[in-house]
Amino acid sequence: MMQSQPPQSADETPLVHLTVDRAIATITLDSPTNRNALSARVRTGLSSALTEAMADDKVRAIVLTGTGPVFCSGMDLKEVGAALRGETIEPAPELPDIFEQIMGGPKPVVAALNGVARAGGIGLVAAADIALAPESATFAFTEVRIGVVPAIISVPVASRMHSRELGRYFLTGESFDATAAATAGLITRAVPDGGMEQAVEELLQGLRSAAPKALSRTKQLIGELGDGAAAPDRRVQSFDRMGKLSAEFFASEDAAEGRKAFFEKRAPRWAR
Repeated sequence: MMQSQPPQSADETPLVHLTVDRAIATITLDSPTNRNALSARVRTGLSSALTEAMADDKVRAIVLTGTGPVFCSGMDLKEVGAALRGETIEPAPELPDIFEQIMGGPKPVVAALNGVARAGGIGLVAAADIALAPESATFAFTEVRIGVVPAIISVPVASRMHSRELGRYFLTGESFDATAAATAGLITRAVPDGGMEQAVEELLQGLRSAAPKALSRTKQLIGELGDGAAAPDRRVQSFDRMGKLSAEFFASEDAAEGRKAFFEKRAPRWAR
């Protein structure tokens, strides 16, 4: 089994791990103290691992998972606030670039959730070709509750979720469970707690049995069959448009109040 880590400085432990075993690359988000938030370091590590796995001829498919009780909580709000204040944040791949690596890459990506997903973390789930989650996992598009909009993640999410459920959960920010997520089309299957390892392995056996070139072309074919945001030639335009919308709201007064309320563990001023 091969193990690889993204580049790191002497005083930093890696926040993303890549291992390869029996033709399957496993990428693990490992920043549990930060709820696996998509900080600059996590985005850099994730993008590097995806690049390496996609280019590895020994890899048939990729599993994306995490450590701790949370799969991914979305963007790192502390870093977002710091960047808006003009503080220096280390350069890192942007979220649309990572979504495109997953959606447009030549190898299937399986999101094997270890727990909760929120906001941008749900974007990773939707970008994946197949997604499994334990029944106890919950999901929420919390953007509206902190004064922003789920703009960038709407590109992959809209290609998965049925429009009525998408409208409900985008607009209310309410939490929903894995069974509801499967019904809405966000995930492939809700797995009974304790059964994830077996469910993932059964799925991977099918992917290992596929001819590599046929598997890659079939993933591309699925994208070509998609409409709207799912079609490859539409994603770049959609990500650009949604990126501008996201930036507009993240820089707003409501977003500043939403972040402050989040960290102070109180309701924002608009809550009634």
